[in-house]
Amino acid sequence: MTESLFGRERTEIAPGAVHVPGYLTLEQQRELVDACRGWASRMRHTKLPSGGVMSVQTVCLGWHWLPYRYSRTVDDIDGAPVEPFPDWLGQLGRDALATAYATPTPYAPDAALINFYDDAAKMGMHQDKEERSPAPVVSLSIGDTCVFRFGNTETRGKPYTDVELRSGDLFVFGGPSRFAYHGVPKVLAGTANPASGLTTGRLNLTLRETGLT
Repeated sequence: MTESLFGRERTEIAPGAVHVPGYLTLEQQRELVDACRGWASRMRHTKLPSGGVMSVQTVCLGWHWLPYRYSRTVDDIDGAPVEPFPDWLGQLGRDALATAYATPTPYAPDAALINFYDDAAKMGMHQDKEERSPAPVVSLSIGDTCVFRFGNTETRGKPYTDVELRSGDLFVFGGPSRFAYHGVPKVLAGTANPASGLTTGRLNLTLRETGLT
């Protein structure tokens, strides 16, 4: 099943998992791209416990993510404090969540994982489960379109739904879908709108409420 069957309307892919196409304006996309460029000096390819290296490049705000834990310091680069999580980004997350769920929902994100995908990068099926809070994950896409595979909470395999996430799209997953497996099997190179501020590759900002202190 693919997103093309649903069109480009707001769609609940699964209980608690909502796709809102075209949520970000072009101005908002450019502002986010500019902000990400300011944080990009600490982007890195994360090393996995297995010895492999992720093809996606990541920089973190608020809390630094390593497989499979969070830290207040960038332990795999220089041990320096992680970049702070800005208040304006938290407000953007609250507004996005209220739009996706069509109702104001308490939300206090304190961490962001910002991933950059070139045209060869992928993300295997995984769960976001290092957080202690069950609050939803808010995901924003800018640049190249990707195939986002959203699965179930029990297995990395089927059933899953493939959704095209384009520049400006919002995807939220919480409630019964909070711990669903998900991944990015493909980035569609050359599909970025230069007016977004990104001419190649895909930026994905995921906001989380960690529940950590």
